[in-house]
Amino acid sequence: MNDSTEILDATRQENVTRILDSAERLFRHYGYTKTNVADIARDLGMSPANIYRFFASKTEIHQALCGRMLEGGYQQALAISRLPIGAADRLRQYLHAQHQMIVTAMLDHEKVHEMVIVAIERDWHVIEKHIDRMQELLKEIIRQGIASGEFAEQDAAIAARCFGAATVNMCHPQMVAQCLSKPNRATPEELIEFAIKALR
Repeated sequence: MNDSTEILDATRQENVTRILDSAERLFRHYGYTKTNVADIARDLGMSPANIYRFFASKTEIHQALCGRMLEGGYQQALAISRLPIGAADRLRQYLHAQHQMIVTAMLDHEKVHEMVIVAIERDWHVIEKHIDRMQELLKEIIRQGIASGEFAEQDAAIAARCFGAATVNMCHPQMVAQCLSKPNRATPEELIEFAIKALR
């Protein structure tokens, strides 16, 4: 790759980042449905045609933004998965962090919650990719827990899928929203200990 190509790539990435930053700011303030490409272009002082040089549609912008938000959650989970503590404690920290992220970053900000729900309802590949990556992290933590004797001998991939399903109330925005103030639902702590006990 020559210097001119690198400069072009860096310039393109800078424009993509500016567009996503603007879109996120406007989506958070006005809501996803009330913001259009022309609003983003106006916010950046450029024409809508310029936006379309980088993104084919508002949906594509939303997908990229969703991917960026999910990447933050993944990096947080990845850091926890590498902590020098037992597998069960890593799973506890992982679930608490995921739940807290949903509560603070999504439910406390109604407009962000709207963005995430639209993405889930449209069954975008970025959501499926995120789930696959998170399950791989869980599988590795559980595999290490099996190897150390913390967890019973079992198929780590199946255990990871079942662990995720058993604790989905803590990680799915719509389910978190529905369960937060309901006294007849399991608490995060109860769900975590139940799921960890199943692995043992």
